[in-house]
Amino acid sequence: MAAANDDGIAGETSGLKIVTNLSVVFLVVLWLIPTIGLLVSSFRDRDAISSSGWWNAPFATEQNFAAGAEGEFVQTPEGWVLEGNVFGAEGSGTVTAFGGMRADPTAFEPGETGELVRGRTLTVEADGNFRYVDPDEEQPSRNPTIYFATSVPPSFSTENYETILTSAGMDVAFINTLTVTIPATIIPILIAAFAAYALAWMDFPFRGTLIAIVVGLLVVPLQLALVPMLTFHNEIGIGQSFYGIWFAHTGFGLPLAVYLLRNYMVGLPRDIIESAKVDGATDFQVFTKIVLPLSFPALASFAIFQFLWTWNDLLVAKVFLPSNSESWVMTVKIADDLLGSRGGDWGILAAAAFVSIAVPLLVFFTMQRYLVRGLLAGSVK
Repeated sequence: MAAANDDGIAGETSGLKIVTNLSVVFLVVLWLIPTIGLLVSSFRDRDAISSSGWWNAPFATEQNFAAGAEGEFVQTPEGWVLEGNVFGAEGSGTVTAFGGMRADPTAFEPGETGELVRGRTLTVEADGNFRYVDPDEEQPSRNPTIYFATSVPPSFSTENYETILTSAGMDVAFINTLTVTIPATIIPILIAAFAAYALAWMDFPFRGTLIAIVVGLLVVPLQLALVPMLTFHNEIGIGQSFYGIWFAHTGFGLPLAVYLLRNYMVGLPRDIIESAKVDGATDFQVFTKIVLPLSFPALASFAIFQFLWTWNDLLVAKVFLPSNSESWVMTVKIADDLLGSRGGDWGILAAAAFVSIAVPLLVFFTMQRYLVRGLLAGSVK
């Protein structure tokens, strides 16, 4: 019976491990698909993105074009005739469909004579040669526009990145984002580390009350504090500045930081700390020499959360930073500028979006091994 129970337990553990691994693989794939799509799209041009999905990027795509017919009209018994090639004098390609109106650019097959308005006809061959006939007695005042579809080979370039880093101003926004994020990550860690050590290992009145207050602050929506905090910042002279947004992110991040670090420090071996105090070490020496090095997983896990939150923040940045474009972070730049002026230029938006997630990805993959260790700290004794 013992062997059977052992086999059953072993089987359950093995099955649970398989389910866990499959779940992790599913989540990773689910996360990677849009990220890879964003990266691929950032190297494609606007027409390629509009005509096909990113998964078709290695293959030729069919795209619609509009070409002004070049040449001179010649009067014939049929009417005024214009002939030429939609690809130009030196161009080449294969027309897969054509049309005479923007609303229906692929109405006719190559070689077919398309009937247009007021008796006009248009014929476009597969090699791009066209023949346009206007039966009016008077010579047309302008050449027609011919719409056609053709197969375009795949192409990739860094033009989108060059555009956003030069003319679009994402380079300034990138520096501003670093200026906001780095201090807003370091400051709450420094403050929370001292507070967490005091709440974990120092005896003083109302320590339990303070811990309860910290836990309660975790559920307070930051939206409730935006207006009062901005008013306070304006009164002390740091409203809508980098100082103001540093203090705002510090205040919003401290409850989670104190809670996370305190839980980790409570789980540290008591014998080490008590032995250090017996040897004459002060609380500051115990904190800096013993507790702080042992708490690195918790510090790293919070740093990941705080960095990702401040880097991707839009609401706090719009409230606590000046409205001029020189102070915009990347999230504000994308939302207020690129989506407005370049809302249909998907290649530019994809490049800007990937630049905005590149640094968080680097930070996450560099420090992710500490994430689970820090999050599980204090949950198991």
